[in-house]
Amino acid sequence: MEFANLGLYNQAIVLFAALALLTSFLMLAESRMLPLIFTFAWQGFLLATVTVLVAIVTKHPDLYVSALLTVTLKVIVIPWLLYRLSVRLNMQHNAEQIEHPTLLLIGGVALVIFSYFVAKSIIHLSGLATRNTIAVSIAIELLGMLLMCVRKSAVAQVIGFMSMESGIFFAASVSTYGMPLIVELGIAFDILVASILFGVFFFHLRDSFGSLDVGQYNRLSEASETEPSRHALGQPVSGDHS
Repeated sequence: MEFANLGLYNQAIVLFAALALLTSFLMLAESRMLPLIFTFAWQGFLLATVTVLVAIVTKHPDLYVSALLTVTLKVIVIPWLLYRLSVRLNMQHNAEQIEHPTLLLIGGVALVIFSYFVAKSIIHLSGLATRNTIAVSIAIELLGMLLMCVRKSAVAQVIGFMSMESGIFFAASVSTYGMPLIVELGIAFDILVASILFGVFFFHLRDSFGSLDVGQYNRLSEASETEPSRHALGQPVSGDHS
């Protein structure tokens, strides 16, 4: 369906969904921690706005509760927790080096094209007013997964995980007009508990290894596998001066 033929509210749904997709690309390209957290909060606000517009178009009042939960968790609580964690861990101004950023963004574009290809049959068969944004919800999920795969910072990977969950919630809102309210409340509680546990996990990692760079843990694992083999060959290892 062409954009010009849509109603005013449906045009607004497509517009805000496209802006939410743009925030996923901004998170892929953002290397600093605080802008990454704020961009995640903006994505939550845009998804909540889309949910409100879907509620107006479809006259499903349960979606207003879903939008309120999204604002409470994704715009206020979780970004505030991540901000406090980054300040306490003294990493609010840290900038992570992103390898091959151009290839990363090209990969993100390829995932968006793949999402539209997957959703093409759904869009043609569906009679939902929000069928134009199904591909966007799939793309947000895949871009969140890509963010988790390419970033080395544990906090950035958690943001990628939360972005994937936002894509799943968005898909439920636009494809089925929302899940049962009790299910949404249960998921919201699980996300809140998970964010608190992630904070405890971050402090434990920092105290144990002195860093939240996941890449360093892989190097530690490789070093621990190399030293026993050097012992077996009779070669000296680090710290062995006998």
